[in-house]
Amino acid sequence: MKVAVVGATGLVGTKMLQILAERNFPVSELIPVASEKSIGKEVEFKGKQYKVVGMQTAIDMKPAVALFSAGGSTSTQWAPAFAAAGITVIDNSSAWRMDPTKKLVVPEINASELTANDKIIANPNCSTIQMVVALAPLHKRYAIKRIVVSTYQSVTGTGVKAVNQLMNERNGIEGEMAYKYPIDLNVIPQIDVFLENGYTKEEMKMVLETKKIMGDDSIKVTATTVRIPVMGGHSESVNIEFEQEFELDEVRNILSSAPGVIVVDDPTTQQYPMPKDAHERDEVFVGRIRRDETQPKTINMWIVSDNLRKGAATNAVQIAEYLVGKGLIV
Repeated sequence: MKVAVVGATGLVGTKMLQILAERNFPVSELIPVASEKSIGKEVEFKGKQYKVVGMQTAIDMKPAVALFSAGGSTSTQWAPAFAAAGITVIDNSSAWRMDPTKKLVVPEINASELTANDKIIANPNCSTIQMVVALAPLHKRYAIKRIVVSTYQSVTGTGVKAVNQLMNERNGIEGEMAYKYPIDLNVIPQIDVFLENGYTKEEMKMVLETKKIMGDDSIKVTATTVRIPVMGGHSESVNIEFEQEFELDEVRNILSSAPGVIVVDDPTTQQYPMPKDAHERDEVFVGRIRRDETQPKTINMWIVSDNLRKGAATNAVQIAEYLVGKGLIV
């Protein structure tokens, strides 16, 4: 199977190549794609070197599937051209997520909605993915009424420039700034631009995408998204109010048996998920599970995942695996 990776030289694109190799996705020919300035550069995949090509060249090479991670404007411009050529696009940008004609997919939750006619499939926001992987099985059992989430997000979510800023600051080196403020020894309570309602775009992504993925507009979601000086993954403090009463033991059992979830929750031995433990892992880790004692039918938990893997690249590859497994792309 010919596979194109659009944005192959970026942080997420590089991770996509790594995960395609790790998971032995059936790649007969890799087509790395990037911006004009990167054309002709080489990327490595499974011990071989592949030359980066431009968009139109990639379309002409007729891959079966194209994994996009090159930003919203690139996806808006080029995803329809790939789709028109019969290529299935799995897009990691925000360009198509809230388009009512496009599916927004987390395989553990709603991959069954996909058909052969879905030529542009949206990959959700990283912070949304890890939260819904943990909450979807609980929603099925208890019906979620309201979610209050605060995120603690890795600089890798911004990209190489932010990683460089953090490491430069840590080493006392002057350099290019990805953020308006220093990030080392600091916390920045802004991810993406502010909207008219006072929330950031990232916060509203979590609100709107959660409803779409869960297929339930009645779920109330409010979010505060925060950038912190870590690189292993994103963490989230989540407060969930259910329609139905629950028992903590049953919640733990549901989470323990949920696909893609690992429960790490033992206060007696100080066991709980941390970004450093999630780094280079594909699972979503859940801990600090406890009843909210201020109101009924409400629970608190802490959710951690590697934002470049399950939050982006792995989720996209899992969508492609589902399509191959169902014979929807060949």
